[in-house]
Amino acid sequence: MAALTGQLNAARLKTIGFWALKLVLAALFLFAGAAKLAGVPAMVAVFEHVGLGQWFRYFTGVMEVVGALLLLWPVTTGLGAVMLLAVSIGAAVAQLFVLHEDVIHAIVLAIPLAAIAWFYRDQLGGLDS
Repeated sequence: MAALTGQLNAARLKTIGFWALKLVLAALFLFAGAAKLAGVPAMVAVFEHVGLGQWFRYFTGVMEVVGALLLLWPVTTGLGAVMLLAVSIGAAVAQLFVLHEDVIHAIVLAIPLAAIAWFYRDQLGGLDS
C-alpha cells in the first residue's frame, strides 16, 4: 500500500512539475511575443539589426504567442514545444552570428522545451496523417 501511495505521489509531482514548467515557459513566450507584436522600440531595433525586415518580427511574435498557447493546451503541448524550440534555436543563431550577443538565455529556454517535446513526442506522430 505504501509503495502505491509513493507511486501516486511521484506521478502527481511529475504532473505538477510539468504544468509549472509549461506555465513559466508559456508566460515568458507570451510576454516576449506581445512585446514584438506591440512594436516595443527595443524589439524593433533588434529586428532591424537582424536585417530580415519588420515582417519577421511579427512572424516571430505570432510564433511565440501561438506556441505558448499550444504549450498550455494538453492536446497540442508537443507541437507548442516544437514551435517554441524552433524560435529559441533561431534566436540563438541570430544572437550568435548576427547580433553577437549572449546566447545562453536562448539555450536555457531550449533545453526544457526539448525535454517537453520529447516527453510529448507521441502527440507529434499524428501530424503525418
